[in-house]
Amino acid sequence: MLDFLSKEHIVAKPGFNRWLIAPAALGIHLCIGSVYAWSLFNPALIKRLGVVTSAADDWTLRSVVWVFTVAIVFLGMAAAVGGHWLEKVGPRMVGVVAALCWSGGFFIGGAGIVTGQLWLLYLGYGVLGGCGLGLGYVSPVGTLIRWFPDRRGMATGIAIMGFGGGAMLAKPLIEGFIRYYHKLPEYLGTMDSIKLVTDAGGRRLAEVAGEMKEVVVIGANDIANMIVPGPEGVYLVNSGTVGVAQTFFTIGAIYLVIMLCAAFAYRVPAEGWKPEGWEPPKEGESHGKMMTRHHVHIDRALKTPQFYQLWIILCFNVTAGIGVLAVAKTMMTDIFGRTLPDLVDLNFAATYVLMISLFNMLGRFLWASASDYLGRKTTYYTFFVLGILLYCSIPYTASQVSANPSVVWLVYFYAATMIIFTMYGGGFATIPAYLADVFGTRFVGGIHGRLLTAWSSAGVFGPLAITSLREISVARAIENLVGKIDSTSFRAAFGAGKDQLQTLVEANTVTISKLMEIAPPGTVDPTPNLYNTTMYLMAVLLFIALLANAFMHPVSAKHHMKT
Repeated sequence: MLDFLSKEHIVAKPGFNRWLIAPAALGIHLCIGSVYAWSLFNPALIKRLGVVTSAADDWTLRSVVWVFTVAIVFLGMAAAVGGHWLEKVGPRMVGVVAALCWSGGFFIGGAGIVTGQLWLLYLGYGVLGGCGLGLGYVSPVGTLIRWFPDRRGMATGIAIMGFGGGAMLAKPLIEGFIRYYHKLPEYLGTMDSIKLVTDAGGRRLAEVAGEMKEVVVIGANDIANMIVPGPEGVYLVNSGTVGVAQTFFTIGAIYLVIMLCAAFAYRVPAEGWKPEGWEPPKEGESHGKMMTRHHVHIDRALKTPQFYQLWIILCFNVTAGIGVLAVAKTMMTDIFGRTLPDLVDLNFAATYVLMISLFNMLGRFLWASASDYLGRKTTYYTFFVLGILLYCSIPYTASQVSANPSVVWLVYFYAATMIIFTMYGGGFATIPAYLADVFGTRFVGGIHGRLLTAWSSAGVFGPLAITSLREISVARAIENLVGKIDSTSFRAAFGAGKDQLQTLVEANTVTISKLMEIAPPGTVDPTPNLYNTTMYLMAVLLFIALLANAFMHPVSAKHHMKT
């Protein structure tokens, strides 16, 4: 029944225009690339019950960021298995399965949001959706390299450019649908007009229709973080809808249609096909770019040191960017939201995510194409040296923003991170061509799939590092602020004493923004500096990757295939 999906049934006829494969590759990668827009879901997911702000039983930022991490882990695992499967069944079969998994992940994840079952969100978007990501990612790469042996870097840039630009397609969809389905909770009145009680668990309660019910309080510092603006005051928990579950269902259906159409457009070249007038470069004629004419079997490649050097190069380059991607929207509002409130709000932060996607996409095509002329090794040298300098400059920018808020620092931060993300995307797009140079083109799709386990590892370490270090910084910042606030003001604001601080923090009653409202005049907001330690750690990882790239050399002849 599925023969029409097999590799044998999609061999291109003579005269087929190889450029027709590019739109198919872009179609699938634009859909699965929306995973880079995951941070757009974060503000809604952590307000599932409170809607206007987080309630005591709402999911934490760390718990929902880990959904993204699980998706990336299963991306790498599925790619490692799917890369070998791709060599047998062809890209159409793999593309169709990817479409079913990715869209199905949205449907199951949406059900988890509706029912409040976080494990369903992990199972759907994380596990099943992650498998769709991995299969969809590898399906066009090896195919395009075979269609464009004369332009390997450009070919992989075309394929992977769509993945980097997926958030551009996703941003208007996600934000538009969330706003469309969003419904504000019941507004009870201003804080002065409502008698609030803080229970033993740190929750804020108010009497509604004769019953004590949980409420959330919106202060002046919280309005900028509301998805749909509303007045300051007290809102009834679980009386509105944040709109994120409905958005999952709608987007899942849209992606299913696009990806199926793209998968059916795939074709593979006939055995022995090559571009008219093109001949493979002879050994020693690649101008120092380490391009081999030999092929290394997919299983033999894992026995070479070059595979593991490339694994480290990809893993640490990805780690340095993926943690920031997972919390990009939150990071922008943390660093500049309160220092430049008239400029940086949720809409500005969402546009920042869009620009990350744009530069990520451009970097994939431009850097990969440039690597055809510079050579892959020189290209990665550029990534790591420049990346180390830029990551180390961000903590300085954050400290200057805290001490002297100015648009100049925002412009610098924006420019530095955009350059970082061109190189992050460029690293992804250049690695398949690097693999083809080192191991040959025969099994490049399968070898690339196995190398993507590096992405899985980075998907764990990157978000774990940035969320863990951020939580440590938040805890220290809250302790320092509480030490500057007198006990009377603290009790008046939160209905409990400082001895209950930990309980109040866990219930989202005490936050940095609420403490800053009652802090003594002249107190410096610590929020912009929450990510400083993370940036230095990322610079160290890039230095290790720099060393791995420096020691790269051609594969020993003993690993070459004999025929």
